[in-house]
This record gives sequence, structure tokens and C-alpha cells, in this order.
Amino acid sequence: MSKRASFALASLFAFLALGYALWQPTLGDASSHRESPLILEDPLADNTDLYAFRSPDNPETVTIIANYIPFELPSGGPNYHSFGENIRYEIHVDNNVETPGDDIVYRFTFRQENEDPTTFFNIRLGQQNLKTLYTLEKITADGALVIEENGVVAPNNIGPRSIEDATVGLGTTYDALREAATISIASSDERVFVGPVDDPFFVDLGGIFDLGNVRMTYGEDPADPTNARDEVAGFNTHAIALQIPISTLQKDGKSVDEAENILDSDFVIGVWASASRPQMRMLSHDGEKPTYSGDWIQVSRLGMPLTNEVVIPIGDKDEWNARTPYNENPEHYEYFYNPELGLYMDDDLFGGAVPGFSNLRIQRNSLGSFDFGNGQDGLFGLKGSDAVAGTALDAFGDLLLPAAGKPRSVDLWPAFHTGVPNVVPYQLATGKEGNPLAEGKPFVNNFLPNGGDMLRLNMAVPPTPRDDPDFNSLGLLQAAVLGLTDARFNGSTDIEFIPNMDGFPNGRRLEDDVTRIELQAVSGVVLAAIGLWYDDFDPAASASPVTDDLVSVLTFNAGPVQNDLEFTDSFPYLANPHNGFSYVRDVTADEPGTMGTSIEGLGLAVPDAFIIDQNYPNPFNPSTTISYHVARDGIVSLAVYDIQGRLVDRLVSDSRRAPGTYEVNWDAANMPSGTYFYQLTVNGNALPAKKAVLLK
Repeated sequence: MSKRASFALASLFAFLALGYALWQPTLGDASSHRESPLILEDPLADNTDLYAFRSPDNPETVTIIANYIPFELPSGGPNYHSFGENIRYEIHVDNNVETPGDDIVYRFTFRQENEDPTTFFNIRLGQQNLKTLYTLEKITADGALVIEENGVVAPNNIGPRSIEDATVGLGTTYDALREAATISIASSDERVFVGPVDDPFFVDLGGIFDLGNVRMTYGEDPADPTNARDEVAGFNTHAIALQIPISTLQKDGKSVDEAENILDSDFVIGVWASASRPQMRMLSHDGEKPTYSGDWIQVSRLGMPLTNEVVIPIGDKDEWNARTPYNENPEHYEYFYNPELGLYMDDDLFGGAVPGFSNLRIQRNSLGSFDFGNGQDGLFGLKGSDAVAGTALDAFGDLLLPAAGKPRSVDLWPAFHTGVPNVVPYQLATGKEGNPLAEGKPFVNNFLPNGGDMLRLNMAVPPTPRDDPDFNSLGLLQAAVLGLTDARFNGSTDIEFIPNMDGFPNGRRLEDDVTRIELQAVSGVVLAAIGLWYDDFDPAASASPVTDDLVSVLTFNAGPVQNDLEFTDSFPYLANPHNGFSYVRDVTADEPGTMGTSIEGLGLAVPDAFIIDQNYPNPFNPSTTISYHVARDGIVSLAVYDIQGRLVDRLVSDSRRAPGTYEVNWDAANMPSGTYFYQLTVNGNALPAKKAVLLK
């Protein structure tokens, strides 16, 4: 083992001993992110996502983005979302294992102004109501320094009259407003953007949280219920984005050119975000704003994505979010040693109950010896043996192999709580010649054992260009695949840049598909990458570890594979927020349908037009009703076609109709499930066809 690796491991042991000695939990009535019960009552303080990545167009810097306020409906006026007053929004950076707690904190506090309180409009006649400004403090060991006192939050993208009209609105473009909200801090070469953006996260929430009802197909027929949806698409969120020189974040003020190599341990940082409120809130009888007092209490935090969403169970979510990474409850480690998701990836447990995870199966007999199923021993049987001498499993046996029955203490737990060092066995199986405990090809080092759940990023790793053919949303897992299988990289065990080494979980890029990566990781793909192959690997039959089980895991996806809007090429990289005026038109179907209520039933005059309404119900089984309106006497036909344009039924055949509204029932009991089209023809003129979906 190298001197650097030995020192890093010794530092971890010393830190953990100190950390346990000093650990004193402090709790408040708080929680974090939307998936925790208490924060549902306080969406303005709700962390939604956190990103940290080396800037692709400015690689001397790192971009950190903390998003707040979930599921913002772009058309949700007149009081649109914005950052709240009496909340501290903070981005925390840890860069030094020898110092306790945070080393740098960026603290944002907001205030609002009504430029014209005589109107109910948010923007009118060049003025904004609830115009939001911020103060930015930078807190280090030297104290707190205000580096921006009157920062402007970009307004919501309400619509063309509010934004672009020079007579009644702001008379500008939204791009110009976004640019004005992107500022440079002259004293420190840092850049800041604060404002609403398209929510960059993509996930099929409806499928995932329907008891793992994962839909792996995406982008096909939107009417097909088995087709995944990006159910964050179309929603906005509010972003705090910072672009910071690497020399500012590096503990010794070094630039990246001074790194010893692309996995230099001295360039690892940990990042987490939080929101805090004053402890006491007093409401007024006369409608005045509430008053606040008392200590600041953390009400939300976020580090690694999906920790509190799918790892921490609902009974502990509020406690987990009330803590910081530096005083976590060791009892919660069990959820990483034996993750609930692992129960549904194991046929001996509840794998059969969640067919959506059928591609994901954990090693139960890796190399004929090691069982990583929940409640099993994993590598614990090797603790203290000659086989692990000189490895991390030896130096940190009590940490990585704490006890029997904690199989994922060697992979999931360190990935979330310490980062992963460039030390055996945490190297690719390339060059190990079948022994996972031998030295292999380095591919990751984001080891920073201060604290617990954080995004950890090695800033020395170069960014993968977004137009590189090798760029991939699977992040570090894709780098592992290339390092194992690609002839450009698997011919040696040298440290070299492999595309996507800068991806999650080494930091997190906007494009990274974290849902898919984390589900694959729970299924043991990282164990496989370092040589603990899946159960169907038979070295006597083939030297290739690319088995059916491995391919099954790697080809699994959780539905959406990219954001609904393209990211931009420059800071802050996020897409503009959806336009409230165009929201429904842009994100719903061209034919949203009607409620099926007749015109006469509403007591309205019959329109002077020929109209064919959307069928209802739709989708249907086995019958549906189609309404149409005839304005004048005419010869009417109503026909149904399949998706290939073939006539399958004629509901009205060249019949004369007097002015009025008619209903026809289509019984499709003898038709197969699928998409059909129906078309009304009046006096030889065909109206646009409408779509009906039969689901049996």
C-alpha cells in the first residue's frame, strides 16, 4: 500500500475515534426534502436537489447548485413561488479532514419588496410585486463576510405580456432577466445565479412510488400506461447556483494544476445544503406578517440524492433531516448495511413481489463464497484474515466489517458516508486476475471521512465534455464499464482519465441519472466492478465476467433518461423556467378532451359550427361515448380507424342530421387493445380525427 493511502486510512481511523467521542446529537422539530413528513408544511424551505461538478466550460471552477421548493406550477399565480423571508439557505463545504465541521458556508437570506401594492398582478407597468433580493455571506474560519448585499432574484417567467411587453410589462426578454440575475463577485472571482428554473431532476415518480412499479420504456405512446413518464417534467423549482474557483475550495488554496494526479486526495470536498428557520413564529390578529425569534433551527438538509427518499424509512426521516452530517445517528447506518430496497432484489426475500425490479438481483453467492443479501455476512468472514492484510478491510475492519449480518457495510455505507478511497479493494477488477483483493485499475477517490451524508467530489478529476461521444448519464458506473471492457482503458492498471469519472457518485452532474445509478448500486453493481462478480459468473466456462446477470443490471433503467429540457452550455447550465402562460399548451396533449357535458346541459346557445368532441371515458373498456354537434342540416358519417388507418367500424353512415348535438356509443368489446382514431365527415368535409385508447 502506498504511503499516501496508508496516511489516508490512518486519518480516517483517527477521525472516527474522535467523532464518536465527541458525538452529541442535537434535534429540532424539523425535517428535509419533500419526502419527509414535516417539511410538507414548509415548501419554501424544502431542499429538492443538490449538484456539484467541475464546470465543463470553465474547468478551473466547480459549480454547486442547491434547489428549493418542489413542484412549482409555472402558472400558479397571482402569488408565484419565491425564496422565503426568515429562512437561512446555506451551502456547506467541507475540505479538510483535520478540521471539524464545515470549512466554508455560503449563506443566503432573502427579503421581498412590493413595488406597486395597488395591483393584484405580480408584474405590471414595469414593476414587480414580491420582488426578491438577497444578501450573501461567506463564512470561513476568519468569520462571516458579506460578499453581496443587494442580489436580485430573477422573476418568475409569467408570460409574454408580463415579461416582454414594453407598455404593460417589463419590456425585456427572459434571457436578459436571467443574465441580470447572474452576477460576478469581483473580490473572489465567484459567480452567482439565483432564480426560478426548470426542475432538472427526471424520474418516473408515479411508477417508483407505486410500490416499485417501474416502467422501463420511455418516449413511446404517451397513452400507454406501461410507458414511463418524467413526472417532474413541466415543473419549476428555485435554484441557488455558485461557480467557485477550485483554488477557493481546495483546503490549501491550490489550483488544479498543482494536483499530483487526477485522483489527488487533497482535492476532495464534501458538499451539503440546508435551510433553517427561527425557532419561534408568532402570528398576528390584524393580518400583519408573522414575527420570528429564537435560535435558528435546521428544517431541511440534502447531501446525496435519494438518501432520505428511499434509504431512510418514514419513521426516521424527520430525525435524519434535523441532524447535520456531523452528528448523525449511528442507528441509521443499519439502513445502509441492509437497505430496504435490497429486500425487493432478492428472490429469497420479496423479489417476486416487485416485478419492476426483476432485472436487479444482488449477489448471493459471488465467487462461490460471498452472500450480500440482506441479513447475510457479505465479506465479514474475511475480517482479520491474511486475505485482507494491507487492504482497507484490514485497516478499517471495525468500520467496513463492523459485525455479521451487515453485508453492505463495504459498498453502500462508505459511498454515502465517507466517500471511496483509491485503496484496495476499491479499484476496478482490471488487472486483478480474478482476485478482488488484489490491486486493480484506479477509477475513484472521493474519500473524505469528515461527517456523514454529503456529495463528495474530487475536483482534480477532469470534466467529461458534454459533446464527447463517451459522455454518459450513468456517471462513474459508465467509467467503470469502460475501464473494465474498453481496450482504450483496460490494458493497464495505471491511473488515467476514463470518461465520466467526474460523474455521480463522484459529485453529481445535472445530466446524471441518479435514480438508475442508485438502484443499480443497491443491486451490487459496484461490488461486481471491483471483482465480486454476479452469481452466474463461471470462470471455468468463460473468462468474461460480462454475464447475463451483469447485463441485466446494466441495462435496467427507471424510465426517463434525461431532463425534459436541454441544459445550457454556460453557467448556471440550468434551463429557463417554464412559461406560465404557455404551460398547459406545452406539457399536455394536443387534444386534452372535454368533461363530456352537453352544450344544452350548460344552458348555452348552440354554436354555429360542426364539432366533434373527445370521447369519454378515454382510455376506455369496453365502450365509450362520442359526442358531435351539427350546426346546419347535413349528411354525416362517423368512422373509426385503427393505428394503421384501416376502417374498423362505422358508427354513423351517411345519415342526415338536423342541427343539434348527438351522442354515439362505440362498443369495442370485440376489438383488441390499442389506439384508434375516429373522424366525423359532414357534407363530404372531414373534421380532424381524434384519438381513443382501448385498454383491456
